[in-house]
Amino acid sequence: MSPTALVGTVLGTVDAVLTGRASDYARGERSAIGKNVVTGPVAVGELGLAGDEQGDPKHHGGPAKAVHHYARDHYSFWRAQLGDLTVLDAPGAFGENLSTIGITEADLCLADRIQVGTVVLRLSQGRRPCWKLGVRFGVPDMARRVLTTGRTGWYYAVDEPGEIAAGDELTLIDRPHPDWPLSRLMPLVMRRGGDLEDVRTALQLPLPDSWRETLQRKLSRGTARPEPQESDAIQTSDEDWMD
Repeated sequence: MSPTALVGTVLGTVDAVLTGRASDYARGERSAIGKNVVTGPVAVGELGLAGDEQGDPKHHGGPAKAVHHYARDHYSFWRAQLGDLTVLDAPGAFGENLSTIGITEADLCLADRIQVGTVVLRLSQGRRPCWKLGVRFGVPDMARRVLTTGRTGWYYAVDEPGEIAAGDELTLIDRPHPDWPLSRLMPLVMRRGGDLEDVRTALQLPLPDSWRETLQRKLSRGTARPEPQESDAIQTSDEDWMD
């Protein structure tokens, strides 16, 4: 699906809807990264899906990160990279609330508004994973792998509450920034360097505060260089990788 898709385009279909309860996890912290598939319609409000929790509300959840969407399309890539891990046998490996097939970071743009069931979602930001993915997969550098490959997933804010269920179509109802698919924006924010003109343009977007600060620092330093490649260093340290 092209990021120039027209309003009214059906982008794909929900493969699974998932929620999870917070429980003791690792490093003395709690997490709700372990999600379970829910059958039937699920109520969705300003703070996310009914029955879904966050173990670390300082870094997870809130109106701007109400619903987490991850592309099931990426699972085959991760299986090829990591082997036959049980965690990849079903949706929810990445702690997502929505699982779909046929939609990736290249198909959606920042601030897209999407109708799913009776809910209207607005794409608020890409996901910046933390160390908890490493624990879940048994791969210590999993967060770095996710970021460097661009297979991060993304978050929605809820513009209109309602209900979502597996089988619901995702229909594009507004695309104010068609030149900024997540596959273009995320590397600019998360990796060192980047084209300064792109940075200036991106600063006009409705960015999360932390992303805006990152790009403003780049602009003030004048750190221009060619488009970063997949192997380029990540902008943040391991300790800073928090959703």
